Amino acid sequence: MRILIVEDEPGISAFLKEGLEEESFAVDVAEDGPQALEMGLVETYDVILLDWMLPGLSGLEVCQRWRAKGMEAPIIFLTARDTVGDTVQGLRAGANDYLKKPFAFEELLERIRVQMRPQAEVHHRFTLDDLVLDTDLHRVLRGEEEILLTPKEFALLEYLIRNKGRVCRRTQIIEHVWDMHFDADTSVIDVYINFLRKKLQHPDGRTYIRTLRGVGYIVSDPA
Repeated sequence: MRILIVEDEPGISAFLKEGLEEESFAVDVAEDGPQALEMGLVETYDVILLDWMLPGLSGLEVCQRWRAKGMEAPIIFLTARDTVGDTVQGLRAGANDYLKKPFAFEELLERIRVQMRPQAEVHHRFTLDDLVLDTDLHRVLRGEEEILLTPKEFALLEYLIRNKGRVCRRTQIIEHVWDMHFDADTSVIDVYINFLRKKLQHPDGRTYIRTLRGVGYIVSDPA
């Protein structure tokens, strides 16, 4: 899943980026309002973390312009402005949530997960045949056996499982699993797909990930 951090304090943005990447998110960073505005309209994000006080354009203005252009990604304001009026103003501008600084990283992480959760989803567990992917515990299990994945392998599998039964095109995988600096012409995606196939291989030979040559990949429960 891909997140945009809009924050002009390098220490804060670096801390958030490192923490979120450890949780298997792909993370981009914008340092001012105009840069954030452009990135939010050009790139595809699953969640945006938006500071209020920014150079060039305020976070409030950026949020309003995004929504006016039809950008639908969930937005969480991160700001030291802490009055009820500020909160209401931020939500009316189009934000989905509002978190006051300072905050615990664990709380931010949970708020991000809430915004990414489909309406019908109650738990953070996804199944694929006999596999269980738990986003809270960051584990993949087959019965009692844990399958150890790297953060990027986990992020790729999570994206595929969230879209189980649907074709995941290479461009979509790049947008949601890798950051904006990823070289789309490389074979890195194929390499990671092969890593996953080997690690997820079932003793009876059943397969989970199919390649649609020239199109992308699809995961489904074996027939």
